[in-house]
Amino acid sequence: MKQINQLSAALFLAATTFSSAFAQEQKIGEGKISISWQESQPAYKTIYGGKKAPAGAPNVIWILLDDVGFGAASVFGGLVSTPNLDSLANNGLRYTNFHTTGICSPTRAALMTGRNSHSAHMGLFPSASVRADYPGYDGKIPSEKATIAEVLNENGYATFQLGKWHLTPDEETTDAGPFTRWPSGKGFDHNFGFLGGATDQYKPDLVEDNEHIKPDGTHLNKLLADKAITYITRLKSKAPDKPFYIYLAPGATHAPHQVEKEWSDKYKGKFDEGWDVYREKVLANQKKKGIIPANAQLPARNSLIKAWKDLPAEERKLFARFFEVYAGFLEYTDYEIGRVLTYLKETGQLENTAVFVSIGDNGASKEGTEYGVTNKSVAFGREKNDS
Repeated sequence: MKQINQLSAALFLAATTFSSAFAQEQKIGEGKISISWQESQPAYKTIYGGKKAPAGAPNVIWILLDDVGFGAASVFGGLVSTPNLDSLANNGLRYTNFHTTGICSPTRAALMTGRNSHSAHMGLFPSASVRADYPGYDGKIPSEKATIAEVLNENGYATFQLGKWHLTPDEETTDAGPFTRWPSGKGFDHNFGFLGGATDQYKPDLVEDNEHIKPDGTHLNKLLADKAITYITRLKSKAPDKPFYIYLAPGATHAPHQVEKEWSDKYKGKFDEGWDVYREKVLANQKKKGIIPANAQLPARNSLIKAWKDLPAEERKLFARFFEVYAGFLEYTDYEIGRVLTYLKETGQLENTAVFVSIGDNGASKEGTEYGVTNKSVAFGREKNDS
């Protein structure tokens, strides 16, 4: 099974050189353009829209979760159940060495282009309030920095973007465009998700292809899984031999943490011992899995965070519930990813699909500060597009 769960991978890269002047004779593939039509030859093996993918070329799915800490998911020793990610890892590879940029847009630009984030001009966010017109910081990926989608699309792949994008400058995110820095301008045949850094899971700032659409109240995780299955079904009904590339980037587990009670209630009471005990349990799990060295030691607790035992009872109750909601949100995300994988398995496509999973674009987020927040405006404020 061609499944790989990893935090970084060699991306598909291509360099295309264009001549600054039109030569008298220019060869294209096996064809030839000369000064007259009598001396020119067509390139019979070239098809409209680019090359045809090699026979049996694998499908590719890249799943990028948002703001997931290294000690959260069970696949890396965390206490949140992620059975579908566990299954992928158990049948593939776990990678634990990830050069993180620390915030989401640079990470996404680096993964998307295979380049250093500054080379892709995404040293910060594409938000007007934080980007700067310095080299590497203007938040506008140049056209010559090709994305995976552009390369694969030109080589016979169908390409689909689902979920969080966060690579479009603020002033270009309206339905008036320009769309050169929307997913459709970066090599994706179709796009379904949101352009910013965060969104409400039930009332997302939803975009389909090149226009905003009204959400219907369904959780975003389900919408993304449904759309992924629809894209695959539609493609294979018209072009069964054409491979696809899917970039699936849920809003989870970026704030706001929103999920049905059936998921969060599964964890009732499981975190009542608090964060100090949680850290110790995860450390032991990671040693057992061989993810970290056997002699690894926990660093001191952040000085801004109180010892769990010193918290008032009402704070312990509140923070334990925060734990539960977050855990339910992450497990539900795993469930919807599993729906896509199950569909591929049931239709006989999973064996020829390479699955890459990045469990967190930049580690856990501190946006809630040491006390957490329940109001979006307080959480984001001036940094409404934070990672």
